[in-house]
Amino acid sequence: MPRFMLGRTHVPHRKNTAEAPAQRMPAPEQVVILTSQHIGAPATPIVKAGDTVYVGTKIGEASGYVSSPIHSSVSGKVKKIEPHLLSNGRSCMAIIIESDGQMTPDPEIKAPTVENIDDLVSAVRESGLVGLGGAGFPTAVKLDAEKKGLIDQIVINGAECEPYITSDTLTMIAKADKVKAGVEILEKFISAKNIAIGIEANKPECIAKLTEIFADDDKVTVIPLPSTYPQGAEKILIHNTVGRVVPEGKLPADVGCLVMNVTSVAFLAEYLETGMPLVEKCVTVDGSAIKNPMNVICPIGTSIEKLIEFTGGFKSEPGKILYGGPMMGISVYTTEEPIMKNNNAIVAFNKKDAKLPPSRNCIHCGRCVAACPMGLNPTLFARAMKVEDSRERVARLNEAKLMLCMECGCCSFVCPSVRPLVETNRLAKAELRAAQAKK
Repeated sequence: MPRFMLGRTHVPHRKNTAEAPAQRMPAPEQVVILTSQHIGAPATPIVKAGDTVYVGTKIGEASGYVSSPIHSSVSGKVKKIEPHLLSNGRSCMAIIIESDGQMTPDPEIKAPTVENIDDLVSAVRESGLVGLGGAGFPTAVKLDAEKKGLIDQIVINGAECEPYITSDTLTMIAKADKVKAGVEILEKFISAKNIAIGIEANKPECIAKLTEIFADDDKVTVIPLPSTYPQGAEKILIHNTVGRVVPEGKLPADVGCLVMNVTSVAFLAEYLETGMPLVEKCVTVDGSAIKNPMNVICPIGTSIEKLIEFTGGFKSEPGKILYGGPMMGISVYTTEEPIMKNNNAIVAFNKKDAKLPPSRNCIHCGRCVAACPMGLNPTLFARAMKVEDSRERVARLNEAKLMLCMECGCCSFVCPSVRPLVETNRLAKAELRAAQAKK
């Protein structure tokens, strides 16, 4: 274990749905399957309006090495394919499918044959699996690092450090056998010497459950982590479980680590057993505007509106609705937005809780610097963004290591002046990317 822990911000946990079993909702009347719901190139549609599809039918092909295919989450007919504006302001194509309500599995689906690492990478690529903890990085790309001889350590993320979200908690409790099966698959095909499972200490049942099922496996260690934020962030998790530091601009594989979310590991086992690709998600629905907080298993592409209706609707008019939790979540502009592969929560706040106090001038207290898990100084980024000369501005942002920022929200959370520090960092990153594109 490392001598000290990164990530020391105390945020309210509010794990209101941790003890309630997930409820499965019926098929909605239609789903909207986005071609971009993962890091990397969007999928390319391979169906057209009028086509009949089933649950698990491939409807979009991966369009690059860092990309992922997409599959129909319902049975029915393709209604249309059209551009869709994403919450981040970008756009992609959306495949809209009218459900027949039958949820008929594709008759072509069968469990893949996996005998070596090449088979595993190909199978995982076909499954459409991406990081289910929120980042959405294609899992096949991570596993491909084994073929290059880079991996000697596996880190499984069961931290789930964001307030409200409990979908991974339910995986560790209700699907512990699938987690074990998924780990056994990784042990068989990945040449890692050790497997570390990091879980925040505020989940004692999860820690006890996984400690018990892996008691006879000398390669696996369940590591309780302090219940401080952001334990689940990839670089923080690697440091706090196996003591390695991922350098700026590098990936976990560059320090010998394969990192997978605990729900991704459970899905891996299910996919190799059934052949059913990633077509549904367990989503935490919570927040001060939600009448009945719960975890819901829903088809990918279900609208937020239909999802919240299934839980009983709003108990008060929402002031803000987020994909994800309150620390790193992204605000959505309409409840017609669909659930995507990497969504693990919908959090809706009433108008009172959604309203922030007015922002004030920086008082140079240094709390943002103390809270940053990467040791950055957010005030330097804000100061650099005020420089008029663009070249000088870019130089200052690079000097202050802006691209190390993971937008965890710790700086904004602790700022007594309610400065929009994360928003400033995102704008600054966009400027750096634009400058790099010009080169």
